[in-house]
Amino acid sequence: MSSEAWTGVAVAGVTAAYALGSRRLSSTPLSSAIVFVGCGILLGPALLDLVDLEHDAAPIILLLEITLALVLFTDAMTVRRRDLQTGGFVPGRLLSIGLPLSIGAGWLLAWPLLPGLTMWELALVGAILAPTDAALGKTAISNPRVPALVRQGLNVESGLNDGMTLPFFLLFLAAIPGTHYAEEGVAGVFWRALVLSTALGLLIGGFGGRLLQWARARGWATREWRQVYLLAVAGASYELAVLTDGSGFIAAWVAGFACGFAMRRFRTGSEVEGSDRTADFAENLGGLLASLSLLVFGAVLLGPALEHLSWRIVLYAVLSLTVVRMVPVALSLAGSRLRPPTVAYIGWFGPRGLASVVLALLVVEEHVPGVELLGRVVAITVGLSVLLHGVSAVFLAERYGRWHEKTAATTSDLREGTPVLETPGRRRLGPLDQPET
Repeated sequence: MSSEAWTGVAVAGVTAAYALGSRRLSSTPLSSAIVFVGCGILLGPALLDLVDLEHDAAPIILLLEITLALVLFTDAMTVRRRDLQTGGFVPGRLLSIGLPLSIGAGWLLAWPLLPGLTMWELALVGAILAPTDAALGKTAISNPRVPALVRQGLNVESGLNDGMTLPFFLLFLAAIPGTHYAEEGVAGVFWRALVLSTALGLLIGGFGGRLLQWARARGWATREWRQVYLLAVAGASYELAVLTDGSGFIAAWVAGFACGFAMRRFRTGSEVEGSDRTADFAENLGGLLASLSLLVFGAVLLGPALEHLSWRIVLYAVLSLTVVRMVPVALSLAGSRLRPPTVAYIGWFGPRGLASVVLALLVVEEHVPGVELLGRVVAITVGLSVLLHGVSAVFLAERYGRWHEKTAATTSDLREGTPVLETPGRRRLGPLDQPET
C-alpha cells in the first residue's frame, strides 16, 4: 500500500475516533484542536513520516487555502450590523484599536528576539500572529455562565480580525524584495489585492445572495442545493480574484459580508430572522476542513519546528500569547468600565490558529529569505496556543462565570451585564465538536 493511502487511512481514523468520543471530550481540557494537532505530529516526518511538506506541498497548501477561504466567507456571512451596535463596543474597540496595536507590538518585540530577519520580515511575523481563532478555546465563548457581552465580543472579533489582517500582511509582503507581490509594488498590490478584490467580493457576494433569495421565493431551489450554492459563491469570489492577480481571501471575506447582507435584506415575508440555516453545510464543512488543517499543521510545521527549538523562539511565542495580545486589549478597553477580570479574560482568550498557519505557508510559497525562522516562530506560537488555550478554556470559563454571577448579584450597574442579542457561533472546529442540545 502506498504512503498516500496510509496517510488517508490515518487521517480518516483520527477523525472517526474523535467523532466517537467528541461528547465525552467536549467538557474536558482535551480539545479537538489538541487531538488533531497531536495526531498530526505523530503522522509527520518527526515520527511516522506519512505527511511531508517537501513531497506533499501542493495538496497541503491547496487544502489550507480552501479551508481559510471558506471559513472567511462563512465567518463574514454571519456578522450583522447589530453585532457592532448592541454591545458592539467590545469587538469595535478590539478591532479598531487592539488589532493594529497587536501587529505593532508583535513587530517591535520580534526585533530583539529574532535576529537575522529584515524589518519587513519582522513585520510579517507581527501580522501573521495577530488574527485570533476562537475555536481553539471554544468553551470560553460557549459557556453560558460567561456574560453574553463577552462571548459575543470574542466571537465577533475572531470572525473579523483575520480578514482585517490581510491588507497588512499583503502590504508587508509587497515590501520584501523577490516576492511575487514585490514585483507589482505596494501601489499595485493596493489596487489589485485590496480595491479590485473588494469590488469583486461585493459584486459576486451581493448578486449571489440576491439571486439565491429570488430563486428561493419562487420555490425553485431545494434546501440541499441552496446550501451547495453558497460554496459556489465562495469559490467563485476566491477564484476570480486569483485570476485577476488579486487576493482570493479578501474577495471571499467581502463576499461573505455581501451575501449575508443580501440574504437578510431580501428575505421573503414568511421568513423569520435567524431561522434560515442555509449556511449550515458550508459552516460544518469549513469546521471539518479546519480540523484536518490542524492535523496537517502538526505534521508539516509544528513537528519539524520542535526539533529546532531555541530560547528566543519560545520566549517570543510566550510573549505573543501574553504581552502582544493582552496589553493592546487592555489599552483598547480602557474607559469601557469593564472590570479587570473581564479585561484579563478577553485578553487571554486570543488564541492563534488557522489564519496564522495559512499565512505562514503563503510566505513559504513566496520564498521569503527568512522563511525557516519565521515558520518555526509561527508553528511554536500556534502550537503553544493550541495547548494552553485548550487546557485552560473549561477551567477559566467556569471560574470567570462564577465571578460574574457573584458580582452581578451585588452590583446593579455591572457593565458586563449589558444585554446583547447573540448570533450563532462561528469558526467551528468540526461538525461534531458542538455542545449537546
